Amino acid sequence: MVRATSSPASRRSRKRTLKQAKGFWGDRKNHIRQAKNAVMSAMSFHTCHRKLKKSEFRSLWITRVGVGAKLHGLSYSKMMCGLKRAGCLLNRKMLSEMAIHDPEAFGNVADIAKKALAS
Repeated sequence: MVRATSSPASRRSRKRTLKQAKGFWGDRKNHIRQAKNAVMSAMSFHTCHRKLKKSEFRSLWITRVGVGAKLHGLSYSKMMCGLKRAGCLLNRKMLSEMAIHDPEAFGNVADIAKKALAS
């Protein structure tokens, strides 16, 4: 009778690890020992980094809106306060897109915020 080994399962496990390490740099992508360590490290941080990405994007949007507000004579906090008083439901992501791609519309929104602050 032929001796049963676990080599198919081991090969499948190694191939899975190397497939997960696709795109890594240097030996971490094609040497099993380094790839296994790199994949385990990446898997331990991937949830954390997905959560951090959200706050990084929010800070980017706030920076963009702040620069757009400065161009119209407002600070970021004054603009957001004015928009809240005016009942404007635009979120920071949409405001930042407007500040970049449609400055005229952003200027109109800034004017709405100024009027709400004045009253």
